[in-house]
Amino acid sequence: MDYSIAHSLARQIEDSEECREYKRLKDIVDQSETTRALLKEYKRLQVLLQVAAMNHSSMPSEDMNRFSQISSLLYAGTDTSAYLLAEMRLQQAMADIFGILTRAAGLSMELPGVQ
Repeated sequence: MDYSIAHSLARQIEDSEECREYKRLKDIVDQSETTRALLKEYKRLQVLLQVAAMNHSSMPSEDMNRFSQISSLLYAGTDTSAYLLAEMRLQQAMADIFGILTRAAGLSMELPGVQ
């Protein structure tokens, strides 16, 4: 397999508007230790929420309340809100690319229990 095409795609991703904007905003939010800590906790709780949803269970109410509070704080801030939205756009683009590649390879990447 010729990996030069994969390296070319990686460079195109790095040069994309989505990636450049994500990195620019990440540099801004990383300047604040408090923001970094809030984002780390937000992402940890987000994973717990996703795992609970996949298992058709619920997250403990304390964690759910904390997730809601942190979400409100982060989305109220201009830079953090823009950063999180840029991250979502980049993740969606990467998911689309991954889907294209797995379909081309004939792989099924369905998660068990997810429709």
